[in-house]
Amino acid sequence: MTTPDPDPGRTPGIEAGGGVPPPGETPPAEGGTYGISHPEPPELRKGWGAMPLALIMAVVALVAIGLIAMVVALIT
Repeated sequence: MTTPDPDPGRTPGIEAGGGVPPPGETPPAEGGTYGISHPEPPELRKGWGAMPLALIMAVVALVAIGLIAMVVALIT
């Protein structure tokens, strides 16, 4: 049965007195993934088209005209 706390004299990478190990003592971190596993979806277009903007502006204009007409009807 091994103890959960290993003997510091036999543990690799530990300097005497608990100092920092020299460069190259620690193995390098994991490498990144190589390639992609699935094809990426096509990139979406950025921005709005002309038709949706025209429709939104038309609806806003109609609502504004209706509100102005209501205010004018209340005043007169």
